[in-house]
Amino acid sequence: MKNWKRRWALFLAAALLALSLTGCGGSGEGPALSVCVGGAPEELDPIYATETADQTVLVHLYENLMRKTGDGSGGTTVTNGAAKSVSTEENADGTVTWTFKLRKAEWSDGRAVRAGDFVFAWQRLADPANDSPSASLLSVVAGYDAVRETGDVSLLQVTAEDDSTLVVVLNGKFDWFLTEVCTAPATMPLRQDLLQEETAAADGETAEAAAEPAEAAPWWNDLTGLVTNGPYQVSGYEAGEALTLEASETYRNSFSGPQTLTFRFAETAEAGQDLYDAGEVDFLGILPAEQLTALIEAESRTLARELSVQAVVFNCAQDTLMDARVRRALTLTADRSAAAEAAGATAYAAEGLIPPGVPGSGEQDFRTDGGVLLDNDPAHRDELAEEARGLLAEAGYADARDLGELEYLYVDEGNGAAVAQALVDAWQSALGLQVTARGVSREELDTALQEGTFTLAGTEIRALGNDAECFLMQWGSDKPENLGKYANSAYDTLLSVIAGAEEGEARMGCLHDAEALLLEEGAAAPLYTSVTGWTLRDGFSGVQRDARGWFSFAAAGRTA
Repeated sequence: MKNWKRRWALFLAAALLALSLTGCGGSGEGPALSVCVGGAPEELDPIYATETADQTVLVHLYENLMRKTGDGSGGTTVTNGAAKSVSTEENADGTVTWTFKLRKAEWSDGRAVRAGDFVFAWQRLADPANDSPSASLLSVVAGYDAVRETGDVSLLQVTAEDDSTLVVVLNGKFDWFLTEVCTAPATMPLRQDLLQEETAAADGETAEAAAEPAEAAPWWNDLTGLVTNGPYQVSGYEAGEALTLEASETYRNSFSGPQTLTFRFAETAEAGQDLYDAGEVDFLGILPAEQLTALIEAESRTLARELSVQAVVFNCAQDTLMDARVRRALTLTADRSAAAEAAGATAYAAEGLIPPGVPGSGEQDFRTDGGVLLDNDPAHRDELAEEARGLLAEAGYADARDLGELEYLYVDEGNGAAVAQALVDAWQSALGLQVTARGVSREELDTALQEGTFTLAGTEIRALGNDAECFLMQWGSDKPENLGKYANSAYDTLLSVIAGAEEGEARMGCLHDAEALLLEEGAAAPLYTSVTGWTLRDGFSGVQRDARGWFSFAAAGRTA
């Protein structure tokens, strides 16, 4: 047990760690660097990119209002990006106005970066017609709900006072807005004129095509022709093989990273390992299971917690699960240790909804600060089963079999079936409850969650920002991300208090109270959290990993 606790503590430290030693100096004058972070680009439209590999490419091509850099002591700090200065003003109605003054900067075609480029990008992200998986990043912005309801993007309170002044009005204080929203790939600026030209050209090609035209290519399809405002520009692309970036001549800021940055593609972790072993890449961001296991056993510093938790989501709108006592009974008897073991060596039984690695009070980790909320001690399983049976009896189910046969949907990939079986066995053993596990495709599960055509569903709960509030706000009764249709007025009140609270002990206390209430009410049953890892060849340093998953090589270089 002591070794496990020590390993856990090391993982918590690693989750906050970025390899951020200073590189060689100069403006993009470091050595060439070749890396592998995944497969060929699937989506380089910022509002749709969700894969780590795609987001990593984007943070090198574009610059947001703010950026994260190494703080010199193993952590990260947020510094100015496209914004030269930032100011805030609290308004009488509880909203907060953020004003960004942009520095003089150019796109790679020489045109000035303007505040309107951010307005266009953010309106495009919020537009329900675009169905972006990252749209809820802007849910803290005033007018977002109205945009989602009406489709009128002009209602989003993001405006350009002039070419160099961007004004954003938020619904509350949301101090993490600067560190998480203003550094995310999804909120990076885009050129409306260029996207409209590309879209018009694609539509024209489609109209001239044969009776069954092929799907129009995305606007970013011509990678070597991309107009960007970040530290790098695309200089070469070999389909399915490699993407080469060169330090941008128009980038306003100096950086110590490589002049040439090459992304080599690997569709599997094993293929990536082959590239690394052959010396074709010096950094590998996707590792085979055996390599990750070795890092875990070695308690490596190149391990970090994923900003997500695998959980069972309950459909609170269905008759059987409308009673919180039934949901709580299922949560109590879910065997998280067995589920984590079935998921593999990188999975660890969840102790709460918020995973390790999320900031808490001061230097504390939120999970450490809040303690254990879910009992995973195998010696307590009989007691938990007895408590669960008592809850079911209170809810009118003297025999768990009176609940009928429930169905658990899961994505039939990887270890999904093994995890599902562990859950089904646990509920059968503890309660005598029959639950049928049914494997479906990822698309089928997403559809069931969106349409509410499920009873129990296994899914990943991932936050778009590294703050506990980002995990909790999606369970508000009026949130479209609330897939289980959980509704509790006390919980909504807590969210409202948190939104208006200053950073500090009071806010943190409310965050912990909200998490505890959510679990007590059985809105979801967290199962396990995961670690990930990477490899950097000896002789290099300066690689940073954002807690949300992507990597930055703009400060990478050879060690002295």
